[in-house]
Amino acid sequence: QIDDLAEVDYSLSSSPAVFQPFIDLDLKGVVFPAGNYTDSPYMAASITIPDQSDSMLYLAFSEYFFQTSSFAYYTAGAFNVTIAEETCSYFNINTEIFGSIIPEVAKYSVTPYPVMLKLMPTEIPIISLQQDSFMVQIQGSMEVLAILPDSTIQSLFTLNIVANTSISLNIFDQKLMGSLCLNR
Repeated sequence: QIDDLAEVDYSLSSSPAVFQPFIDLDLKGVVFPAGNYTDSPYMAASITIPDQSDSMLYLAFSEYFFQTSSFAYYTAGAFNVTIAEETCSYFNINTEIFGSIIPEVAKYSVTPYPVMLKLMPTEIPIISLQQDSFMVQIQGSMEVLAILPDSTIQSLFTLNIVANTSISLNIFDQKLMGSLCLNR
């Protein structure tokens, strides 16, 4: 078990190859929702690690591993995020800000009310590996809700979002660091 939401099943995909200087173990790892082992909608492609012999251990992760991880966490609802009133008030996000951008919100809400944001993916996030980074494409929606004085919630509007990002990983001062770039 990885956490409360996902588990990993790993097994040898072929018999170990034993050579004098090394052992080659091909493992197939599939991530699935915790307690719900389901077949992945993805096909695993074989990968080849470049022939090098200057390190003690080599690890390789394929797109399949990241795709099944994305599928498992999407299925478990891990990507559904609610940004609560406290966080929005910290950044001073309220109906007045949205009213200056969207006239319909201004007509509805003369008095500034605090808001709550609900972010939900509408499809499984797509992860693809590139030469020096990996790309993540997320399709989702963001619902903006006003929190009225009687603590009821009123939906103001919903936006459909498609985000295409690239993530590059580098090692600086013996620490794995990532840089995120919003492409679209």
